[in-house]
Amino acid sequence: MGAGGALSTCWVVTDGKAGMESQCVGLAEALGLSAVVKRVVLRAPWRQLSPYLRLGHAHAFAAKGDTLAPPWPDLLIASGRLSIAASLFVREQSRGSEHRTITVQVQDPVISPSNFDLVIAPQHDRLTGRNVISTLGALHRITPTKLAEHAEKLAARLQGMPRPYLGVLLGGSNGAYRFGEHEMAALAASLVSVAKTTGGSLLITPSRRTGESNMKVLESVLGDTPAYIWNGEGENPYFGILGLADQIVVTGDSINMVSEAVATGKPVHVFALPGGSDKFNRFHDAMRERGLTHALAGRLEAHHPAKPDDDMARAADAVRRVATEIRGC
Repeated sequence: MGAGGALSTCWVVTDGKAGMESQCVGLAEALGLSAVVKRVVLRAPWRQLSPYLRLGHAHAFAAKGDTLAPPWPDLLIASGRLSIAASLFVREQSRGSEHRTITVQVQDPVISPSNFDLVIAPQHDRLTGRNVISTLGALHRITPTKLAEHAEKLAARLQGMPRPYLGVLLGGSNGAYRFGEHEMAALAASLVSVAKTTGGSLLITPSRRTGESNMKVLESVLGDTPAYIWNGEGENPYFGILGLADQIVVTGDSINMVSEAVATGKPVHVFALPGGSDKFNRFHDAMRERGLTHALAGRLEAHHPAKPDDDMARAADAVRRVATEIRGC
């Protein structure tokens, strides 16, 4: 019997998007499992018609993606529209093995949850079902141990930088929000104001979506403000920044980043961007109503954050319950 109850082997399957992969790996880690990461690539027409085309899954996967072949894992955790063919394929193929693979889909799969053993989706997806677990935000990899380990590594690079530290997580434009040079200039001006008021330093990590032009604006506005900015080389100090930060600012375009910031238990301030969607609005409204985030309005409002729900423990417990029901142990 493995660390995950009846589970000892685990695959994480996505199309390679970092945010989806991180959620799945986080769930595996919460179960005490070391996951094998599989990044799949679908052929046409499955790529265009997923998840609605549910025939011929043996022919759905392109050779440039990772191979899905036995021995099948005890547990498969997947996320994203393009991962669903893999979940259904492994579930079908493993039926004849000693133990059928338990399939867990993270986020709304669009098709019926009954196609999987468990679906874990955030509340703003408004998904319900007998085998659906709802979380307030996104699943994540944040643990006290991980934050402490990464904070220790980053601290050695920050000697002489005055505290308090303001951690800054930067996203970028996406289908719902615009984060261009005008927005970056406004955010940078707010950060300079906060640093001057507190006498502290900024610890900043951009994402791949932030863009070079935005980073040039940021560096220009910051000037000589004490700041550590990750330049994209080497390992991203993301967890170290979350571990060291006394307070956190995060742009509102990423549910993952806001959820991860909140999971630290530290004060979190969200910088609002132009745009939005019903789903994003429901998420941000819920976070504010629970007292987990506050708006960044030129300065930091002093507040003690509410204690976030332990969604990771709830999700891991739900997987263990399903494993017990299916495997009888």
